[in-house]
Amino acid sequence: MTTRSTTTAPGAGAGPRAVAVRTVRDAGAALAQLAGGLGTAVRALAVLLLLVLAVLTAPLGVGLLLASVLPRALHALAGRERARLTRAGPEVVPPDPPPVRARQALTDPTTRRELRWLLRHATLGLLLGLLGVCLPVAAVRDTLFPLLWPLAPADATSTSLGFGTARTWPEAASVTLLGLGWTAIILGLGPGMARLQGNPGRRLLAAGPGTDLSLRVAELTATRAAALDAHAAELRRIERSLHDGAQNRVVAVTVLLGAARRMVARDPAGADELLERAQSAAEQALAELRGVARSILPPVLADRGLAGALSGLAADCPVPCRTEVEVPGRCPASVEATAYFVVAEALTNIAKHSGARTAVVTVRSRGGRLGLRVEDDGRGGAHEGGGSGLAGVRRRVAAHDGTLTLVSPPGGPTLLEVDLPCGS
Repeated sequence: MTTRSTTTAPGAGAGPRAVAVRTVRDAGAALAQLAGGLGTAVRALAVLLLLVLAVLTAPLGVGLLLASVLPRALHALAGRERARLTRAGPEVVPPDPPPVRARQALTDPTTRRELRWLLRHATLGLLLGLLGVCLPVAAVRDTLFPLLWPLAPADATSTSLGFGTARTWPEAASVTLLGLGWTAIILGLGPGMARLQGNPGRRLLAAGPGTDLSLRVAELTATRAAALDAHAAELRRIERSLHDGAQNRVVAVTVLLGAARRMVARDPAGADELLERAQSAAEQALAELRGVARSILPPVLADRGLAGALSGLAADCPVPCRTEVEVPGRCPASVEATAYFVVAEALTNIAKHSGARTAVVTVRSRGGRLGLRVEDDGRGGAHEGGGSGLAGVRRRVAAHDGTLTLVSPPGGPTLLEVDLPCGS
């Protein structure tokens, strides 16, 4: 007997409905990418104008002052664009850190590639980003114009292009055709426009072909191993908490309820006492289950945000603690949870081991990075061994491709700094 296998090309068997859903989904993703690119394109235009201003005012000395900050601004903006492109597709591997001094930056190949990207993104990227924002607005406006026409002033322009005035229902209805045309452009050309906007960044901001990526591969391998270790350690902690705490409480409740049921007929008073003990054990089990749930993802983060959650930690700390949080928006939930647990572990160590009188927690978000700083005036000498929990904190931070630095000389003070990527 002969067996014959056939292979169907991807999408060949997809029905019209599946094709339509995929087209709309791709167009929506493309519009989101174009709008995100508009944000970096506006910044690119500002940096480009400052660069031109620095060149024009160099003979007056003003340009020299601008030249000292422009390389940093350019590199920071390029980093934001790499992060944006990585979220939308394959990772854009960054090159080695380029120089920040103007004289060295002029001869640096990475800086030159970033300047070429800056020029393209501030012009073509800005135009495409504006189209990505304006086209959906025009499509909705023109498609729904017949419904809005009775409410519009008599001499109002009918189309989003700025010309034409509808005076009859057929003229108003014809504007819908223009809205459908905008929609067709979005569906047909939106993904291509997003690729056209992102291609210069993927080509010019990635590490060059001569860059040795072995170190980056080793870092990613170590990060993945740290993430797996942190995940396994977290599962073990949750299992121990459930097994040693809540499970034992529930078993005690079951035993007490069984004993009370057997005693209820012959000794009602004794049965009532057992029921009170069972209720107390059930309440303790519920409290422990709530504690385990909060340790997985504290609900206070969703309710009050990172600033409110850290203020709560500081208020509960036995050592007087001051918090300074400057985070304009919300970070990803996993990043906020990691920041929360880092600060919680640090404050616990301060209360248990440092003998400090005060502590300060500082959190700031800059350029797609979240920086944490926990400082105390205690006796110092902190290290990652000895059951302090700092080794687990390092693994949790490494799982996000972040960095942890601990400075704690004998006699103090102790400074813990953590840097986490949080997107742009």
